[in-house]
Amino acid sequence: MLYNDSYSGHMGTHLNCYRNFGMTHAANTSDKTKTILACLLVLAISVPLSDASCFLEPFKPGMSDGKVVGCLDSEGVVHKFDSKWRKNCDDCSCSKQGIGCCTSYMRPVDYDTEKCVSIFNEETCSYEVVEKNDHSKECPVHSWVG
Repeated sequence: MLYNDSYSGHMGTHLNCYRNFGMTHAANTSDKTKTILACLLVLAISVPLSDASCFLEPFKPGMSDGKVVGCLDSEGVVHKFDSKWRKNCDDCSCSKQGIGCCTSYMRPVDYDTEKCVSIFNEETCSYEVVEKNDHSKECPVHSWVG
């Protein structure tokens, strides 16, 4: 048996992959191998795509007329519960757990670093990758994360 419903541990999460492919019990070695390869492919694709940088500021009550209406940020601004805003290229939101923020931009990771340079534009919250010697020429980027 490849998957046991009573198993609770780190490997249980990975073994769920068998269930996702409809293979609670693999019939033979070939099926097992195909399932393992499919799971590895899913992991290989999903890990690089989940490289967003996030942080959580602990909840500080934001008051209005003596009532808690949201979160108080580090600059003293009150944000209502469930509100969303962008600050310094981070997308933020307020919940009863605090203020959660994640980067709003993609970062180039696969380009010719000897010939090209990445430049961050704070107005557009985006990177451009250009030749080091001629910033008017864009360079191809093969992978982005964020």
